[in-house]
Amino acid sequence: MKRFAAILPDLSPWHSTRDFRLLWVQGLVTYFGSFMAMIALPLQIKHLTDSPFAVGAMGAVELIPLIVCGLYGGALADAVDRRKVILLTEAALGLLALILFVNALLPEPMLWPLYVVAAGVSGLAGLQRPALDSLMAKIVPHDQLTAAAALNSLRWNVGAIAGPALAGVVVAYAGHASAYAVTVVGFAASVALCTRLSPAPATHGAQKPSLRGLAEGARYAWSRPVLLGTYAIDGVAMLFAFPNTIFPFLADDLDAEWSLGLMYAAGAVGSLLLSLTSGWTSRVRRHGVLVVCGAAGWGLAITLAGVLGNVWLVLACLALAGAGDMLSGLARSTIWNQTIPDELRGRLAGIEVLSYSVGPQLGQVRAGAAAGWSGTRPAIWSGGLICVGAVGALAAAMPSLLRYDASTDADARRRREAAAAA
Repeated sequence: MKRFAAILPDLSPWHSTRDFRLLWVQGLVTYFGSFMAMIALPLQIKHLTDSPFAVGAMGAVELIPLIVCGLYGGALADAVDRRKVILLTEAALGLLALILFVNALLPEPMLWPLYVVAAGVSGLAGLQRPALDSLMAKIVPHDQLTAAAALNSLRWNVGAIAGPALAGVVVAYAGHASAYAVTVVGFAASVALCTRLSPAPATHGAQKPSLRGLAEGARYAWSRPVLLGTYAIDGVAMLFAFPNTIFPFLADDLDAEWSLGLMYAAGAVGSLLLSLTSGWTSRVRRHGVLVVCGAAGWGLAITLAGVLGNVWLVLACLALAGAGDMLSGLARSTIWNQTIPDELRGRLAGIEVLSYSVGPQLGQVRAGAAAGWSGTRPAIWSGGLICVGAVGALAAAMPSLLRYDASTDADARRRREAAAAA
């Protein structure tokens, strides 16, 4: 029984702080509604155009807003009350969901608003995510950061499983408008929860967002090989092995249109299983090794998903990919929160947003273009193979990442001492 309890999620952050509990519940509600829209939107574009290029173009229109707003959002998170940033962006995301709902109710829904909303959502997410990430590092005790990351991943996975699975059914039987309506309701509930968060004012001596401040954060990241390694490995993994945007065409190719919702949810199932057995990760100190192994496992599983022809085996591979991605993401988040000083947390969180968000956006474009040129399944397995090779090359080129040890790393030790003093 003790051995079984040792692998269960560590609930210490849940018991430690009220704000963590509020953010956890708020995030669960938001993720559920967001994933409903995330599935309904590419499906609606597919229904309107029947073109993998048109679906993949979502990544292109989302890229620039994400880069600009992600960097600015990082500087903003260091300069203003982070709670206000989260609250206002959450309300704006709800308004964009309302636009999707109204457009879907039209006798002939228009295509261009779908791309406009996709760009708007990307920009708002870029503004919000640094505030969320930097707030988490502030409200959770230093020795509970890995546990908090695991619990947040568990929350994300629940939404990522329930949202896509239900979205496929809702869109098929009730239409796109119904899926968008659930999203609107979710954001309304989320805004109500955000109003109850404690104020999170800027750190002492914080300056207004500026290019100079952004440059300071970039210089810090560039001077830390361990951080650069986490950014680079996540970027190549998502760039080459993120085929989610062409899942509708993969389902057609496997003659299993019914499986589309399961494809979108499979990765989250694998992540959820790892989250539910994540207690051991709180005792790990070599997080860089986990980053590399998780990313390589992700690429290998995506390769197999593109090669195999049985839909159930494909779903199993996607679940394995999700477990690998979750392992890598959990380790990256721990390294970031263990080593980055609080006065730079927002700006570095903005860079982190780019590292794990730009890759998927470009990955959508790559997958759509490759599928249109060589076919759906070759686009998937070739990207997975390139991912495995790129992760191995980066690990060899950045040995400091593999050597990272939370108990001895100088930055982690300074951050731990600062947190204890605070």
